Amino acid sequence: MTTGSLARQVGVSPTTLRSWDRRYGLGPETRDEGRHRRWMPGDVAMVLDMCRLTAAGIPPAEAAKAAKARAEADGPVGPPLALSASRSGSGLPLGDVRQECRGLARAAVRLDAVAVQERLVAAVTAHGLVAAWEEILAPALQAVGRKWASAGERYVEVEHLLSWHVSATIRHVYVSAASARRMPRSAPVLLACMPGEQHTLPLEALNAALAERGVPTLMLGAAVPADVLEAAADRVGPSAVVLWAQSAATAGLALARHVAAASWGVRGARTHSRVLLTGPGWGRAAHPALLHPPGLREALAALDAPQTAHPRQSYGA
Repeated sequence: MTTGSLARQVGVSPTTLRSWDRRYGLGPETRDEGRHRRWMPGDVAMVLDMCRLTAAGIPPAEAAKAAKARAEADGPVGPPLALSASRSGSGLPLGDVRQECRGLARAAVRLDAVAVQERLVAAVTAHGLVAAWEEILAPALQAVGRKWASAGERYVEVEHLLSWHVSATIRHVYVSAASARRMPRSAPVLLACMPGEQHTLPLEALNAALAERGVPTLMLGAAVPADVLEAAADRVGPSAVVLWAQSAATAGLALARHVAAASWGVRGARTHSRVLLTGPGWGRAAHPALLHPPGLREALAALDAPQTAHPRQSYGA
């Protein structure tokens, strides 16, 4: 493999690979007659180790020493499976983000599923779900989404890989929290994507965060038809209804107002549910009976606040 090909595969620049070779001796053993670098499978495995270690915050010199020691201990290796299927390049538009977010994005670009899962678990363990979502997971998802939008189909596999592992990590938090404590038999918070809306990850994050706080929830997931949403609300009488819309095309304000106006419970003791409009699809839509929190923290605060609270805007990836 040439230096340019390897750089595109692992998500770093050719200059970085040459610098690692020059400074730390982290280069290929084989070179052609023109002294061009030719990276063999063992060399590629060593570079992947270097990428994982530096993305985790280890200084390059220490990372290179560890990568070389592991390569010497492991001996010859076959073709790296993660790279043979990868078509993704580098340069995700991350901006000013935490180092953990950069490491997660780089692992996703490399299609390194093991590293992606390790980064996600480490982020949630170190920072908690809410901070990890807002500062690491969501920015990485947003960057991949922007890259996909600008690069056509080239980054679809990266987004699918990252989304699947983020969902798996969040659901593990939910299951662990729900099984660790006995949820009260009170009216749940109902969470649903608007009809036609498939983006569920921000709602999954809110669902898991509520479970950590001992709040009962009813998660209906993606693309919930209007009649199904109304029937579910009528059956459980939710304390609040959280509606997610990623795009303006799925943000049906009429349905949201209808849910907010409906009453639940037995005759003589019927109540209304607070409705939270979440997601960028709602824009500046407003209604006196509807809440509009800007982020995951604000959504959690809005669900704890008195009925008169009216935070604005929307949140999510």
